[in-house]
Amino acid sequence: MIPVGAAIVDITPPPGLAMSGFAARTLPAKGAHDALTARAVVVGDTAVVVADVIGIDAATSDRIRKRCVLPADNVVAAALHNHGGPVSMAGRLSIAADPAYLERLEDACVAAIDKAAAARRPATITVGQGSDPGIARNRRHPGGPVDASLPLLRIRAADGDMIAVVTAYACHPVVLAADNLLWTADYPHFVRQALEEAHPGAVALFMTGCVGDANTGHSAHASISLATNPDRSFASAERIGRKIADAALVAPEQPVPDTATARNGTLSLAFERRETEAPQTLENRWREEALTAEPARKSLLFYWADWARDIAPLKPEPLAARVTVLDWGGVPIVALPGEIFAETALSIRAALGADKPAFVIGFADDNPGYIPPAGEFPFGGYEVDEAHRYYGLAATFASGSAEALAACAIELAKATSSGGGAA
Repeated sequence: MIPVGAAIVDITPPPGLAMSGFAARTLPAKGAHDALTARAVVVGDTAVVVADVIGIDAATSDRIRKRCVLPADNVVAAALHNHGGPVSMAGRLSIAADPAYLERLEDACVAAIDKAAAARRPATITVGQGSDPGIARNRRHPGGPVDASLPLLRIRAADGDMIAVVTAYACHPVVLAADNLLWTADYPHFVRQALEEAHPGAVALFMTGCVGDANTGHSAHASISLATNPDRSFASAERIGRKIADAALVAPEQPVPDTATARNGTLSLAFERRETEAPQTLENRWREEALTAEPARKSLLFYWADWARDIAPLKPEPLAARVTVLDWGGVPIVALPGEIFAETALSIRAALGADKPAFVIGFADDNPGYIPPAGEFPFGGYEVDEAHRYYGLAATFASGSAEALAACAIELAKATSSGGGAA
């Protein structure tokens, strides 16, 4: 057996705080639909903590990992990437963060890890692959690739009590759109709710997969609107979340060895400019366009104009990107920073064994924006040509960055492996 603990800490902000995730939404939250949380699962002396926010930046992740009771290199601090949460990264995503909330978020992540560590008791872990829920769609290419994997870990104490259930799925948590003004974890809330109903007393941990080009079917530009869409409602989020949970719960159970290890790597990711016009030219054009634009697009254009004035002239320095692979009994948890595309996740799965249960997640230890695979650059679009402005970056990550992250992850996973998968 191996010591395992789990914990949940509430991070729900009060009404009136700014929301993050949609440039079109300028009003603050008016209340909460469901509680936002930081959830941690500790296995041996390794841990994953997931917070219900759009991103945790590298500096905050570093402090969380160093402040908690576990070795810093053994911890992954990830974001759920829900778009119904508060501003959680300073200087990114167009709206100023509340310093008091950033402090609360960091403290909560540390507390969740420490509480889970203190609650550790001997446990067994089983792994299985759920069925394809058929929810995710490639939002850039009709019929394009998605990562349909739905692994499930069941973690039981010696007395049979379920300590935790852990799953991951690669679909953007953006069922709710820019018109929503309630705090929410989006469809993952309902996934966790259903898993916890199936296993009373357990902590359900949901990790968001590589969703840079995956959601329920709408384009990225469809979110530049405040119009109500019946397909993007809490009822839809519940239907989707419960369908994913039902698909996960049919996963068979294979016991895994009582081991837990971790390895890390750091890459230097370069940038390349996509804009060909001078920043001053861009600023002038976007400010002029904003004068006659509808309100939702007006706010986006003004933000882009400010970006052209303040950020575009800067020379982007390479970004240090952390990659971590935890190995829980031969089950890899590959943790990548930012918004990663399905192609990258699938390349990692293919290298590790396409039929092997594995977690390949994004938004881990940083969320600096979209990191597209090289083959996506000729198609341009929001994720390649525009999103870096919203993230406050002077340019897009250079072609080849995603491939470098994948290569690093594969190397770490193979080195970290405890000698096989489920036994």
